[in-house]
Amino acid sequence: MNHTADLTKTKVHTVNSIIEVQEQIYRFQREGYLKDQIYVLTHDKDRTDRIAQNTDASKIGMAEEGLGTAIANIFRSTGDELRAKMRSLGISPYDAERLEMEMDKDKILVIAWGGKEYAGEDYDPAIYYYPRYMA
Repeated sequence: MNHTADLTKTKVHTVNSIIEVQEQIYRFQREGYLKDQIYVLTHDKDRTDRIAQNTDASKIGMAEEGLGTAIANIFRSTGDELRAKMRSLGISPYDAERLEMEMDKDKILVIAWGGKEYAGEDYDPAIYYYPRYMA
């Protein structure tokens, strides 16, 4: 385990397959992130459930989203719900939109969460994204 990793830093990796999901989860675990800090997210709820069940990852739930966001998600479209889930982990509106478009292309997000909850327009400007996105 790498004890020098900053476990308060959120990292978002975009991958293509369940094999890559599991490899990324193992990398995050070697850095010191715990299972309840590692999340998967896809554009399809059933796919997210299956991947979470078959890997050492979790789904973004009410504890991470907050009660208000979780209730609001009942009435949101899939894209709006995905962006709200990402926003609750500190992902900016711009990056949430960009990542949601990647999930539209069947990409899978593997997120190591630093642990701070975000609400409203607040976001974490220090999130690490891989692959790096060039605007």
